[in-house]
Amino acid sequence: MREINIAKTIIDKRREKGITQEELANFIGVSKSSVSKWETEQSYPDIVYLPQLAAYFNVSLDELMGYEPQMTSEGISELYKELSNEFSTKPFDEVMNRCRDIVKKYFSCFPLVYRMALLYANYGLTSKDDEQKASTLAEAKKLLVRVKEQSDDVDLKQLALYLEASCELMLGKPNELIDLLKDVKPLSPHPYKVLLSQAYLLTGKTKEAKMELQESLYFSMMELFDAIPPYLAICADDAERFEEVCKRAMALIDAFSLKELAPTCIMPFYLAAAQGYLSHQNFKRSLDILEAYTDIATSDIYPLKIVKSDDFFHLIELSAKKAPFGLTELPRDEKSIRQSMADAVIENPVFSVLFDDPRFKSLAEKLTHNIG
Repeated sequence: MREINIAKTIIDKRREKGITQEELANFIGVSKSSVSKWETEQSYPDIVYLPQLAAYFNVSLDELMGYEPQMTSEGISELYKELSNEFSTKPFDEVMNRCRDIVKKYFSCFPLVYRMALLYANYGLTSKDDEQKASTLAEAKKLLVRVKEQSDDVDLKQLALYLEASCELMLGKPNELIDLLKDVKPLSPHPYKVLLSQAYLLTGKTKEAKMELQESLYFSMMELFDAIPPYLAICADDAERFEEVCKRAMALIDAFSLKELAPTCIMPFYLAAAQGYLSHQNFKRSLDILEAYTDIATSDIYPLKIVKSDDFFHLIELSAKKAPFGLTELPRDEKSIRQSMADAVIENPVFSVLFDDPRFKSLAEKLTHNIG
């Protein structure tokens, strides 16, 4: 892999312009033999000529030298496969030296740097040589720290953090893993919490391990119910699919007692289900769902909490400070929340076809009275 490919660029650009080596030499102020040597890679242009050449050919200095600081995602994937195969067929030191040369060339291509770290980590995980494993994982960690500190890609930084923590686990350093992740609040905490639970188990902290996995289950379920309402909406044209989604969601609600545990999480599902049943002209089922919604909205669920425990999630409240986004309280006052719950039904034009129905009027009255 050559660092400088200026010879080909000069040849290509000179021919594009339709000029001879002598004409280029006269413009730059060198001999024709100098241009010939540049094009045959016998020598490189003096550094003082590079800006002049780049300006003459109307290219950047990187383009002039054929230097590509970034690699395409397709190129990265192909290179990863190639190097992975080489680790299996060639001497370790030979492949590692090639990898290091590639990293040096593309040191600012953070997706490539991350994939190289992933390659090191995968090799380190399977290596039977403890010294080799440790050194390979240590190099992976250095690359991952660079990605975390220098990349502007938030998702890539999160991936680098997770892989760095995985390296600590592979190195048998659970305390370092805990220090790395214990205060992290990623948008999708599940994989981080699984790693943390393993680290806590290795350090004999069984309770903390259980707590991390309980939180992972808890918040993964919240994320799941965030996705169900919009999924129901796009399944409304398929009555069979719509019914199956509702059936499974309700089974989860019952299995995990979500009416009591996370009422504000499942109420959007009820609204989406009621609207979907209306689109199928199933007014009775729509009213049944709205009744379930109203029963929750007017039940003894106040004051509402973002993080709430029960007999199954008995360790959740002990670590409520680690709720998503650092929130431990709802961002609105209770009366506003009650009002919004009522308006979502009473003021919703989708339910206007039910406004004169006695059951709907009764539900609307209960919701209004609940506002206080």
